[in-house]
Amino acid sequence: MKILVVEDEPKTGTYLKQGLIEAGFVVDLVHDGLDGLHQSLTEAYDLAILDVMLPGIDGWQVLQGIRRAGKEMPVLFLTARDQIEDRVKGLELGADDYLVKPFAFSELLARVRTLLRRGGKAKEAEVLRAHDLELDLLRRRVTRAGKRIDLTAKEFSLLELLLRRQGEVLPRSLIASQVWDMNFDSDTNVIEVAVKRLRKKIDEDFEPKLIRTVRGMGYVLEVAA
Repeated sequence: MKILVVEDEPKTGTYLKQGLIEAGFVVDLVHDGLDGLHQSLTEAYDLAILDVMLPGIDGWQVLQGIRRAGKEMPVLFLTARDQIEDRVKGLELGADDYLVKPFAFSELLARVRTLLRRGGKAKEAEVLRAHDLELDLLRRRVTRAGKRIDLTAKEFSLLELLLRRQGEVLPRSLIASQVWDMNFDSDTNVIEVAVKRLRKKIDEDFEPKLIRTVRGMGYVLEVAA
C-alpha cells in the first residue's frame, strides 16, 4: 500500500518514512503544502498523513483540495496543536483521524492500519491475487495454493508492487525507487537477489511459475496464457 507523508520537519519526516517502509508500505515524503497537494492529486495513494503547519499552504488547505477533487483516501493529521477546536476543524473538513505530537510510532502504525481497514479503497483491494497466489494487505499474509508463505518486509513490498502492476514489465529503476526508496545503481545486485529469493518462495514448489525476467528490461508477474 502507498502512503503520502507531508511533513516539513526533516527529522520527523525521515523517521515516519523509514518506520512506514519497514512496516511494509511504499512511502512518498514531501515537505510543504503545495507539493503535498500536487502529489495527492497526481498520484494514487491509499492514505495521506498531513502536518497542519506547513509552508506554502497549510494542512487544512491541502485536505480541502483533496476533498474538492473527489479523492476519498483516508487522511490522518499529525500536529503539535492539540486544542479541541483544531481537532473538530480537521474532522469537519474531512480528516479521518488526528494524532498529536509527540506520539509513539506504534500508535501511529495502529491508526494507519485501522484507517486502511476502514477505507473504501482498502476494502476493495484488501487481497491481491494471481492464479492461486494471494496477498492479504491488511493481515500482511501471503499464501499460494492455500500454503502460508513467510516473506520479509521488502519481499512483501516487492510482491505487492508486482501484483498491483500484474502483466506489466517493471524496470529495475522503478522497483528500486518504489521498494527501496533509492536511485537504481547498476553496480548493485540487491534487486536481483531479492527477486531470486522471492521466486524461490512463491514459484519454486508451484506451477505455473509467475515471476519472469525480461532480459534487458526488468521483471513481470503474470499468469501464462
